[in-house]
Amino acid sequence: MDYPLIDDLTDFVCNTSFDDLPAEVVDESIRNILDSIGCALAGMSHPRGQIGARFGALQKGEEATILGTGERASMFGAAFANAEAINALDFDAILPPGHVAPYCFPAALAMGESLKSGGKDLILATALANEISNRIGKAMDYTRDVRDGKMSPPTVWGFSSTVFGSTAGVAKLKGLDRDKVHNAISIAGLSAPVNAAACWREHSPPTTLKYNLAGAITQAALTAAFMAELGHRGDAQIFDPEFGYPKFSGTRRWEPANTVKDLGKVWNFPKEASFKFYPHCRVLAAPLDALIGLVREHALKPDEIEGIKAWVEGFLVRPLWLNRDITHVTDAQFSVAHGLALGAHDFTPGPDWQDPEKVYAPSVMSLMERTEHVVHPDYVKQLMGDADARPTRVEVRARGRTYVAERSHPRGTSRPGGPEYFTTPELIDKFMINARYVIAEEQARALADRIMNLATLKDVNQMTAIIRPGAKKAA
Repeated sequence: MDYPLIDDLTDFVCNTSFDDLPAEVVDESIRNILDSIGCALAGMSHPRGQIGARFGALQKGEEATILGTGERASMFGAAFANAEAINALDFDAILPPGHVAPYCFPAALAMGESLKSGGKDLILATALANEISNRIGKAMDYTRDVRDGKMSPPTVWGFSSTVFGSTAGVAKLKGLDRDKVHNAISIAGLSAPVNAAACWREHSPPTTLKYNLAGAITQAALTAAFMAELGHRGDAQIFDPEFGYPKFSGTRRWEPANTVKDLGKVWNFPKEASFKFYPHCRVLAAPLDALIGLVREHALKPDEIEGIKAWVEGFLVRPLWLNRDITHVTDAQFSVAHGLALGAHDFTPGPDWQDPEKVYAPSVMSLMERTEHVVHPDYVKQLMGDADARPTRVEVRARGRTYVAERSHPRGTSRPGGPEYFTTPELIDKFMINARYVIAEEQARALADRIMNLATLKDVNQMTAIIRPGAKKAA
């Protein structure tokens, strides 16, 4: 009996080799890996990264590297720790349905280290994981859903569907046969964590876990692949819309054609991916671009600023983004008021933005009280015409006048050659700022070079070996 969606996904995983990857897919996968490792290293500056590393280390073993410490743990422990660290600063890459890298890359890296896989194998696993995650995400609810001309955020929302892509990458590295890949993808759906992000969005103060416990998704993916390898049978009808994943995941929309159209012929994720210039919720990227541009152009000082007003995305009127009670550094990643106040100080984007001394600086906390945001009146209209549009206006009152800046798209979007594109040299600069939190500059440069040349490595441990306790910066 044929089960079209899961059969198509299985064939895609089993039939795709590194040599099938277009150059832009290889390039974007390497860029994703570079950014993810840098974010993991910087994540050790944050309580979430530190907690994840401590928990991961409890799962003893020598199979894989906890990136932020250089210590070895079991693949399950390392994958958990690295997932939490990558997402700790909210500085990691964005790919619809939202965050993908923290859930997909750590499982592939841990498996690759354990198997001593080559660099090409890790690139292929990353590409498969990103493509499948993106395509399944496009079959489900969108964060920016619009209904009847108004914003309509889904009441059940999250990124748990990335478990399918993460599992696919692991299964590919393990070299599972077709039947086992089929079962692994199914088992992933049966064991995926719940989509709890709407709960986080609607409550204040929100959980410091944010939208998901990232480590749990990586471990679910690893578990699914092992269960299939060891003999468990999945459910071939996992994508049945009446009783299967579309139903119990809570999605209002289910459009599987978005998943399978031209699968294996056209790669969607490279043109959908974006990278972050700021360790803050991506929704504030365009306002920060505008604000920081004004601060630099006019040499504005925080104590000169009488007030900041921003016109922003249509759904930033929920408790998460309205929060001004900053009692944990994670709160600062999503509060629009605090983010604008911090951005006006023009600190170097990276671990500094989550440094308690800067998060709670009197000048930041004071300026936060002089900020406000409202929904941009043209937001829905522009979004409907261009899914990448983020119309923004920022007004800064200072020196007896009002300075104004507007943006249509945030920097970092995937528009190669365009003004918003995050170039590879810029990504390397970002990586260096992040990596130097854990390792010395010379090790950071060597690590960046090895990642950029990942396709030449015979064993991915040649990359992670640079991150070892002996290479850590002196305390």
